[in-house]
Amino acid sequence: MTKHTVPRPASQRWRRKRSRRLAGVLLTAGLLACLCFAYWQAFARHAVVTNDAYVTGNLVPLKAQTSGTVVDVRVDDTQYVREGDVLVRLDGLQAGIVLEQAEADLAEIVRQVEALFSAAAMLKQKMAARTAAMERVRHDLARYHSVAGDGAVSGQHIEDTGFQLRELEAEVRQIGAELQGAEALVHETTSADNPKVRLAANALKRAYLDRVRQDIIAPVSGYVAKRGVQPGEQVRPDTPLLAVVPLDYLWVEANFLEDELTEIQPGQPVEITVDLYGRGVVFHGEVLGLGAGTGSVFGLLPPENATGNYIHIAERVPVRIGLRSDELRSHPLRPGLSVIARIDTRRPGRSVLAPLTTTPSQAYRTEIYDRQLDGVDTLIRRIIEENRLPPSKT
Repeated sequence: MTKHTVPRPASQRWRRKRSRRLAGVLLTAGLLACLCFAYWQAFARHAVVTNDAYVTGNLVPLKAQTSGTVVDVRVDDTQYVREGDVLVRLDGLQAGIVLEQAEADLAEIVRQVEALFSAAAMLKQKMAARTAAMERVRHDLARYHSVAGDGAVSGQHIEDTGFQLRELEAEVRQIGAELQGAEALVHETTSADNPKVRLAANALKRAYLDRVRQDIIAPVSGYVAKRGVQPGEQVRPDTPLLAVVPLDYLWVEANFLEDELTEIQPGQPVEITVDLYGRGVVFHGEVLGLGAGTGSVFGLLPPENATGNYIHIAERVPVRIGLRSDELRSHPLRPGLSVIARIDTRRPGRSVLAPLTTTPSQAYRTEIYDRQLDGVDTLIRRIIEENRLPPSKT
């Protein structure tokens, strides 16, 4: 007897197919969950990531140091300049007039001081002459007294000689007072270091410095940005002109939430991607240090819960991340670029109280302003020598 199979209904076949698909989906989801959990256990739980980060660096603002009219603007935005290059020139007419006046004032003061030295020397000579005359009269008076008993000298002559001696003594005292006042003005000084000459020399240095500062020079090497100065513009001290941005020393400032800072320490490695280059270019940095406070405490209105402007929210703390110079040369960056920073917290760092941040030897130093008075000492010495009295031949 032959058995015949009864065909299954279509609904039953559909339910079995759906069950198999559901089982596949659940199995795939389970495998993905296991993989995600394994990745989290191995990597993700040992890393903190933020996209609240950006590239930053030194933006060197350049301002006028003296007044004048702009007559020459030699640079424009995006142009590279070297330290010491002249970027903007002022007319310098008023500064030149002031410098000439200062030179004339110094020459006049030197001559006045030379006259004081001559007056002191003259009073010394006059003092010596009056003293000699006084000693001679005193000697004569003593001799007259010695022979007055013999009748060799009259009493009237002795009396007149006594009056003459007193007059000479008074004159010597007067000359001594005048000499003391004259010597007080030149005591232990020369024409070069007399206080009046030094005051005039300092005034000359200020005028010389204002004249030199008519040429506005680059304090550092970098790229010009935010040029706002134009020819013909009248500028005064502290007038903003432009900015110079060095691109060879940049870093990343990443703002992590306060509950993400537990494992972040200086010295930990950081992987950085920048929107400019995409995920294909990875920069390798290092945590240098954590900010000394959240951004809110340095704002215009710091939180004060006693006044009612305090809200309990998760604050962000800036973390400074150093960049490698070779990677910056290969893939140049600009301040302000958006960054995704990933810190690997598996590697132990050092205490947050011992940051790795240091001051580069050249990044925060310029010597161009130290040389702005070069030549002024030679000018001062020349003016002094030209206005001194020639040495006496006697």
